[in-house]
Amino acid sequence: MSIRRTTKAARGAVAMASAVGLALVVAGCGGGGDGGGRTDGKNPPSRSATPKDGGPGTPAADSSKVIGEMKGPDGVVVTLNSVVRDSGGFVTVSGTVANHGTRAFNAIDWRSNETELRSRSSISGATLVDKAGKKRYLVLRDTNGECLCTTGLSGLMPGASRPIFAQFPAPPTKVTEVDFQLPTMPPASVQITD
Repeated sequence: MSIRRTTKAARGAVAMASAVGLALVVAGCGGGGDGGGRTDGKNPPSRSATPKDGGPGTPAADSSKVIGEMKGPDGVVVTLNSVVRDSGGFVTVSGTVANHGTRAFNAIDWRSNETELRSRSSISGATLVDKAGKKRYLVLRDTNGECLCTTGLSGLMPGASRPIFAQFPAPPTKVTEVDFQLPTMPPASVQITD
C-alpha cells in the first residue's frame, strides 16, 4: 500500500470519528420528551447544571437590591447587589454587569496578571479594600489556580447583562465597609452583611 493511499485512509477514519463524536454531542444536547417539566412527584423537574446567563458556578445576584454601582468606559455598568460574609471565612460579592454601549464587551482588562489562569476574560483582578485597616484582599483561587469568580465573561452584546460574583478572604468581623474595585472602573464603597 502506498503512503498516499494510507494517508487518505487515515484522513477518512479521522473524519468518520469526528462525525460520530459530533452526532453524540448533538444527541446529548437534545431536550425533547423526557418529562423534565413535570412536577407530579414521579419525575422531578430537570435542572441545568449551569445557570442560563451565568457560566459555570455563577451564583445569581439578587437584582432587587442595589448597594453600589460602577460606571466604566464604553457604557459598561456594574451594579452590586450583595456583599455577604460567610461563616466559612470568606466574603462573596454578587452583582450584574450590563453593556449599555454600542459594541460587544469583553472583560479582558478585568483579569489579574497571573499567567496560570485558564480564563482570559474573568473578574479575577477584582479586589476588596479595607481603607481603615489598610489592607487589600484578592479574589480567592481554587486548587487548580482558577479564581472563585465569574469567568468566560466575553462577547457581552449591547443591551445584554450577566450576573457576576467574586469570593474574597473575609476581613476581620469589625470591618463592615470596604471598597470593591475592578480594573478600568471607579471603586464602589459597600457594606458587608452577615
